Amino acid sequence: MVPASNFFSTSVRSDLLSGASPLLESRYMAKAPMNEIRVWVKKQNHQSKPRGQNLWLVSSTPRHGQALLKMSKIDNNNAPWHRLKRASTPRKATVLAIGKAFPRQLIPQEYLVEGYIRDTKCQDVSIKEKLERLCKTTTVKTRYTVMCKEILDQYPELATEGSSTIRQRLEIANPAVVEMAFEASLACIKEWGRPATDITHIIYVSSSEIRLPGGDLYLASELGLRNDVSRVMLYFLGCYGGATGLRVAKDIAENNPGSRILLTTSETTILGFRPPNKARPYDLVGAALFGDGAAAVIIGTDPVTGKESPFMELSYAVQQFLPGTQSVIDGCLTEEGINFKLGRDLPQKIEDNIEEFCRKLMSKASLTDFNEMFWAVHPGGPAILNRLESTLKLNKGKLECSRKALKDFGNVSSNTIFYVMEYMREELKRGGGEEWGLALAFGPGITFEGILLRSL
Repeated sequence: MVPASNFFSTSVRSDLLSGASPLLESRYMAKAPMNEIRVWVKKQNHQSKPRGQNLWLVSSTPRHGQALLKMSKIDNNNAPWHRLKRASTPRKATVLAIGKAFPRQLIPQEYLVEGYIRDTKCQDVSIKEKLERLCKTTTVKTRYTVMCKEILDQYPELATEGSSTIRQRLEIANPAVVEMAFEASLACIKEWGRPATDITHIIYVSSSEIRLPGGDLYLASELGLRNDVSRVMLYFLGCYGGATGLRVAKDIAENNPGSRILLTTSETTILGFRPPNKARPYDLVGAALFGDGAAAVIIGTDPVTGKESPFMELSYAVQQFLPGTQSVIDGCLTEEGINFKLGRDLPQKIEDNIEEFCRKLMSKASLTDFNEMFWAVHPGGPAILNRLESTLKLNKGKLECSRKALKDFGNVSSNTIFYVMEYMREELKRGGGEEWGLALAFGPGITFEGILLRSL
């Protein structure tokens, strides 16, 4: 058995769902309050163990709270605080609600190096120095992870070079990703405000689990969805998986009037965690950049007045791959877990092709000015954001939501685009904002996934 490793959603406890499955009380769910977060911190007593070793409960309030925002509140001078809602286009897919969830282990970036080097028993000073440099350049400040000291204590082979550990990794990852997806879905359903049994389709996205039946069935069962809910699984797409899920959900919604699609993404770095090795410099990038978590959105057309509050319309979606770039982002499942390789030319490949891709999307709404739009870009890393900003000559602040998501959560693979979209929703409501925007994500292939968005 794996030690309990708690998860929390940002707006609802799991036991608030009427009729929740008894599977909820799993080995990954502890009895402690769901809104407590364990943070990797230094111990203040210098007679104690090395700093960064213990996990402490430091807060009873989630660091990243989720509020239900109102669009048209009026002040005493009868002046609107926020712009009026735009009407959705008939038969166009809209985003009706959003939720997110994370493991309870929060790691500040400044403590990552000492903990990782200690837990993997690395004695190479040059590797430690390189990881320190990488951590500074990522712009990441905090990340959430399933991996914790309790897991390493029970599975020390995960930090042992050359050990066959795929069974152990899947034993941890398979239930963990479903539990996170469950919590994110609960938060999303609560914001949506309708019964879970009104969900007609479920799309489940993950690059972190392998089993039959898949996580889509376990999630549908735990949520108490109808047994005739239509399920779609999208496995091992990597960082563009969330945007692909949006495109698939859009197609389903617009071809099935009255349908309501729950799209959920969930990822953990357990499959790729390993001790550092000079022969695998890419592992250090993963250690410095990637985090764990889950997200969920509900998609549907023709929102029900008074019952649903759409905030984004999915106007048009495009996917394309760059021929001859299959090896730039490479992943292979081995007995030791997943081995990833990232080509140094990834940012340049994206830079060389991004403008044409964006203009293809923009043409559907006769848009020509990059700076008259909002941008929800998957933050694969600061270099990609910087290149995109420079190439498209974006005004300062256009990618602020992407940079904030990267800072707060790291690169959480398929989930991250939804963290960006949630920040974007808050920004658009506060400042009025542009009507049109783009959601962009990049991943293995090299694959570009893009959606023309309309703010409602």
